[in-house]
Amino acid sequence: MRHDDFALLTPAEMAAADRAAVSGGLSGAALMEAAGSAVAQAAMRRWSPRSVAVLCGPGNNGGDGFVAARHLAAAGWRVRVGLLGDKAKLTGDAAHHAALWRSAVEPLTPALLDGAALAIDAIFGAGLSRPIDGVAGEVIAALAARGVPSVAVDVPSGLDGATGEVRGAAAPAAVTVTFFRKKPGHLLLPGRLLCGEIELADIGIPAAVLDGIRPKTHENAPALWLAIYPWPRLDGHKYRRGHALIAGGEIMTGAARLAARASARIGAGLVTLAAPSAAWPVYAAALTGVIVRPMARAEDFAELLGDIRRNAILLGPGGGMTAATRHQVLAALATRRAVVLDADALTIFADRPETLFAAIAGPCVMTPHEGEFTRLFGAGGGDKLARARAAAARSGAVILLKGADSVIAAPDGRAAINANAPPDLATAGSGDVLAGLVTGLLAQGLEPFAAAAAACWIHGEAARTFGPGLVAEDIVESIPAALRFLKGLAGTGGMP
Repeated sequence: MRHDDFALLTPAEMAAADRAAVSGGLSGAALMEAAGSAVAQAAMRRWSPRSVAVLCGPGNNGGDGFVAARHLAAAGWRVRVGLLGDKAKLTGDAAHHAALWRSAVEPLTPALLDGAALAIDAIFGAGLSRPIDGVAGEVIAALAARGVPSVAVDVPSGLDGATGEVRGAAAPAAVTVTFFRKKPGHLLLPGRLLCGEIELADIGIPAAVLDGIRPKTHENAPALWLAIYPWPRLDGHKYRRGHALIAGGEIMTGAARLAARASARIGAGLVTLAAPSAAWPVYAAALTGVIVRPMARAEDFAELLGDIRRNAILLGPGGGMTAATRHQVLAALATRRAVVLDADALTIFADRPETLFAAIAGPCVMTPHEGEFTRLFGAGGGDKLARARAAAARSGAVILLKGADSVIAAPDGRAAINANAPPDLATAGSGDVLAGLVTGLLAQGLEPFAAAAAACWIHGEAARTFGPGLVAEDIVESIPAALRFLKGLAGTGGMP
């Protein structure tokens, strides 16, 4: 699979792809025919013939609905079509396909759902620019309240395809059929919860149109980074696989231990955990295969940084909200080596974030959850993708904004949305494992954006492999299975 097979297009970029396809010789009517046919086929693959209400809007999404209605009726389904607005006022390709529908067209009202066993939601597409109200809002509310399963055309009506936010109202779909490429709103919450199963349909738009669009947002998938993944080499040894340095805290000792074990599991050749002397016995007794160094004085961490072979540094997990954490962060950043900042290493700068940003002069990945992000960057406005991008540009670091819809954003504008994380990952210590994975991959030479994206995907795959009952320790133990699966994808171009 190509890197751009996982591109996520904003509604504006998708419109540009449509225009480029038409300029290249495809007709808009043919594209609409393919789209509506794909919607009908998606319904017919999942349900036997039944009564279906096709809910059409006044634009191209409604045109797709008319095509789907025609194909379903031809297959023997009982079809009622409702239209928001006047059929005579439709224009372009939507008017063309509406004219091919020879049966009745009713006004769009909630009554269309009476007796329906399935709905085709073709009212509004991904480019909706205002909140839904009026009769369209009433129909969507009725669709949600009655629990009629639906197939959404492009997105569930009311969902913003660029942000995943709901504009006024939206009904959850059983299936969403989208075309050519997914949109960010399919993966960002709450959109991801509303889309149900997402089916991506090929309607004939050539991939070459992306050359002119140059999308900067992708779904996080191995195809994005697998070609540069640092697999062990036959002529390699542990000193060539990098040396991760992780600072532990005195009280919350489990966090740094999880991170250290994850860093080792993902392939860092050596891992050193720097522990306060008072807690050193706890760390030393619990870790094998990890070097545990005691720190009796603040200067001891600086001495550990003096060894340039320690090429990736993690600060924050269980570190504590102390002056020592602040000094360690600034000292690590001053080395210009790869640094990962998580948890307390972020929050300790909440009162002076610009001090932190000004100190970033080398490769850096920050891994905040929403609370830590807000404390450092402010509540701000905009969707998760926009906020992560702005934070990356402001700080100069790659931002891995964690959650069920984790976003990885680079200062140069690249971004990836992760979609393979199961809900089981909502467990204490999960983020510490993720920070350790990023650190281990940085130690092995991956650049920050690729390291964050690969770590995020492997983290999700390890959790999926283990399944229900997951705790953070299980993620670490499941990393080898995830890596075996990943290695199996290497010959397929990164397509699961």
